[in-house]
Amino acid sequence: MADSFSGNPLLLVSRPRELKPAVLAIDGGNSKTDVALVASDGTLLATARGPGINAHDVGVDQTVMILDAVVKQAAAQVRASRRGWVALHTVACLANADLPEEEAEHAAAVQAQGWSPTATVVNDTFAILRSGLSDRAEPHWGVAVVCGAGINAVGVAPDGRVTRYLALGTISGDWGGGYGLGLEVLWHGIRAEDGRGPATALTGYLTSHFGVERVEEITLGIHKGKIEHDELIGLAPLLLQAADDGDPIARAVVSRLADEISVMAITAMRRLDLTGQATPVILGGGVITARNPLLLDGITRQLTEAAPRTQVRVIDVPPVVGAALLGLDHVHAPAEAEARLRASYDGSA
Repeated sequence: MADSFSGNPLLLVSRPRELKPAVLAIDGGNSKTDVALVASDGTLLATARGPGINAHDVGVDQTVMILDAVVKQAAAQVRASRRGWVALHTVACLANADLPEEEAEHAAAVQAQGWSPTATVVNDTFAILRSGLSDRAEPHWGVAVVCGAGINAVGVAPDGRVTRYLALGTISGDWGGGYGLGLEVLWHGIRAEDGRGPATALTGYLTSHFGVERVEEITLGIHKGKIEHDELIGLAPLLLQAADDGDPIARAVVSRLADEISVMAITAMRRLDLTGQATPVILGGGVITARNPLLLDGITRQLTEAAPRTQVRVIDVPPVVGAALLGLDHVHAPAEAEARLRASYDGSA
């Protein structure tokens, strides 16, 4: 599910033409790819947006080709490059680079593009984590949970220890991303329609969304290939709206999602012995940044019950900012660079 940020921050930025990109930041998600070029003082020089990526479906080489097209869009907005490089350092935070070996494979492909002399590739959860840590204290640590098209989490301890999940879908115990929520919406909607389940407002939400008379038509459309499976991701907002409107079925699903997000964060904290500390828990992804009250209240309540000093934060900038901040950390940018970059995206998440 796409984050709510859709504007062009360049419209808000006045950049000196002599500044050169120090960081090429890439946030490659399932639903979209965001790129930013940032000077060493935190000035935002260029942005570009492209389609989502999924190396599990198309392979690493095709994934990097998609990224390269978006990078070129951003690079075309700035003038000179250094020896053909786009920037001094690239940070690519990519969905579906879930295993260390997958990060390494992506890193080799990114480095081969020659966008910069050095490059770092990590899972997109690290961008969520860094984007929610606004102080300059080192090291940056905490727990991040992302719930967009998929769901995932990462934990980083103050001493650098990292804990992660396989994040391979149902086969690795995952539930609750936008796609999974879409399946829930459809499941409850059609069961209400054919009598196997209780009545729910989701039935009407579905027929209105797809412009059909019966939910059955949606199911048959998916079965016959007339409706893409990816369209299920777009049903998550219907679920949140129905929950806001008081539908008990929708509220039960949203409450279950709060449970799932909470248990991922709490388990990560327990693995790293962080439940007794003032641990930042950073929440991101389009489902979470929609800021549904039932969802956020449920998460906050469970986290503070398990770890009373937990500091729960929902990101207020797009994840590409987190990737850029990781890059600024790498090039040892001055302290004021972070504030300058954040100001370019203020309120954009």
